[in-house]
Amino acid sequence: MSKPTPQRLHLVFGGELTSPSRTEFKDVSKIHIVGIFPNYASAYNAWKAAAHQTVDDAHARYFIAHLHRLRDEEAPNSSTEELGG
Repeated sequence: MSKPTPQRLHLVFGGELTSPSRTEFKDVSKIHIVGIFPNYASAYNAWKAAAHQTVDDAHARYFIAHLHRLRDEEAPNSSTEELGG
């Protein structure tokens, strides 16, 4: 039996930045979560659609976060599990 392929989840999100030259959000409570996608290709398509809607707003930016990089399934503890103690 073959080993299952690990999921490569990607989060697409964005919103208004404090300045076009920074990646700091003006109001984190207003971050637009586009969604979580099972692969980079679908995340990229969602990112492109969201970014296109705000093309005329220099302060708006959308990003793709590689959620699968936050957790290494092969490691005994991920870095996020170590934060609590």
